[in-house]
Amino acid sequence: MEKAKTTLHVCMGSACHLSGVNRVLDILQRLIAEYELQDRLELMGSFCLGTCARTIVLKFEDHFFYDVNPRNVREKFLREVVSKMKEMER
Repeated sequence: MEKAKTTLHVCMGSACHLSGVNRVLDILQRLIAEYELQDRLELMGSFCLGTCARTIVLKFEDHFFYDVNPRNVREKFLREVVSKMKEMER
């Protein structure tokens, strides 16, 4: 039986759009491919996640990651998503 994919939500609301979420989205797509997570992680755009003052926001499981930008998205992805996925596999 195939395991269900885990979802990484990316806020696509107006404030995040103006903050450059499309660039972050491109980077996340490349990171998912780079770490070969396509079969286990689904990237999904979401309407406003309600944290507009915190710039671009990601939600993984029940955790929110704030102040994401093209310069720090790789670090946040590795620390917050990849590490948690490894924990979930145990």
